[in-house]
Amino acid sequence: MPKAPEQLRDRAAQLLMPRLGSNMPPPVSVADDTDRAAALLKQIPVGGFVLFRGSRLESPPALARLQECSEIPLLFSSDLERGAGQQLHGATVFPHAMAFGEADLSLDEEAVFEAARWTAREAVTCGVHWLFAPVADVHSNPVNPIISTRAFGSSPEACARHVTAFIRGARAGGGLSTAKHFPGHGDTDTDSHDALSAVSRSRGELDSVELAPFRAAIEAGVDSVMTAHVSYPALDPGGRAATFSSPILRDLLRTELGFEGVVVSDSLLMGAAGREVSARAPELIAAGVDVLLDISHPAVAVDAIVRAVESGSLEERLVQDAFSRVWAMKERSVFRSNGASGAKPKSGAAAALAERVAEASLRLTGDFETILRGRTTVPLVLIRPHTDYPDPTRADAASILSAASNRLQLEEVGPERDPRQLERILERSREAGAAVVAMVIKPAAWHSFGLLDWQAAFAASVIEAAPTVTCLLGSPDGDRGLPGPAARLVSFSDVEPSVRAVASQLARALG
Repeated sequence: MPKAPEQLRDRAAQLLMPRLGSNMPPPVSVADDTDRAAALLKQIPVGGFVLFRGSRLESPPALARLQECSEIPLLFSSDLERGAGQQLHGATVFPHAMAFGEADLSLDEEAVFEAARWTAREAVTCGVHWLFAPVADVHSNPVNPIISTRAFGSSPEACARHVTAFIRGARAGGGLSTAKHFPGHGDTDTDSHDALSAVSRSRGELDSVELAPFRAAIEAGVDSVMTAHVSYPALDPGGRAATFSSPILRDLLRTELGFEGVVVSDSLLMGAAGREVSARAPELIAAGVDVLLDISHPAVAVDAIVRAVESGSLEERLVQDAFSRVWAMKERSVFRSNGASGAKPKSGAAAALAERVAEASLRLTGDFETILRGRTTVPLVLIRPHTDYPDPTRADAASILSAASNRLQLEEVGPERDPRQLERILERSREAGAAVVAMVIKPAAWHSFGLLDWQAAFAASVIEAAPTVTCLLGSPDGDRGLPGPAARLVSFSDVEPSVRAVASQLARALG
């Protein structure tokens, strides 16, 4: 067991978790970012790193090297809502949480438990200890641009059950879990990566909806809670984001709900966190944050914390309390770990579970076979409002869907409007007497939600021109405002297993 640092500066540094790798432009892999991280460790003994764009094969030796560079074992974390493969390429990718929530009752919470267990096992094998999952938000706003299918569903009770199952599974797999985004991000209509949003519900409504899954998470022994960069006037009349709010983090989360684990901020690179966040580190500690995630300037943050303590504007005991909680988390994880054990073959059982969930979550209305059976050719229109999603789990939907049958004529419609292409698709749809319109509508950081206006108008034109099968590869709310199609299929996710499940349905219908 390593000795705890004694100096205030070193203890403050343990509260910082900058990023390693990045999915944002320009993307940087974990392996390519290791030299920079190693140089940082020579200057500041940060507590760990949040990992992006890793690999099941390349990341373990990179993380092992960084562990060797640090006198105190590092805590590695990552956004792993959809399996270890979300940030460790080559590991298992599971469908979005909503697919689990919609899956047949024969799977239900047990599937969530097993997915979390496999996610933790694969992550820990690669040297990642801390899962930033599950999402405990309730999908209560159909146009929420950043939660949507990341939530298990719209029922607080069902979300609570699934959150509990995930926490149990992560623990069984040897990983640390995180309930996010406290006190609930499901009812926002603004992406907090861009700007501060607000949830205007009353305290009573927050209690019955938003807080229910978090209560369940705390009862299940969740290791950490991640804050939301969202304001809640009913909880903090000052309008501060939860991340900066003592009434929300100390009074509600700590005192009222009795949470004793680690409070971690959401990414401090997000727009809603505000500017010059590193210099505002003392505000975060005072509000009740223990780990400052994705901090851009660790040296600035450490200096700010030390100066605040020395000047008396920040109580030293608050820093010590945060450090104690982080140190205790390390004692439960990294101090007991032998580090990354090297890449192992991806589990066939985990991949099979992902396929079962994808198939069981499909929601079909209308008669596919009547519309598609016997057609010589059918236009397959794949509409994407964005083509630059920084999402490593998205599948090659065009290739998978078009391979379902040689009678499908693929047309990809992206954010750039091509009037001649649109007219060609409409004409082919009329001639074929049918069409398939697939739409990828999902939450994504720094991207608007839903079809572009002209894309929605075009999709409506296709639906009106010929009997149409719509396939929603993501949000069940992605076709809001469109005419009702002849048949509709929702997969709740655009990961490979989910898209393959949709392709199988199309293949059966085409015969």
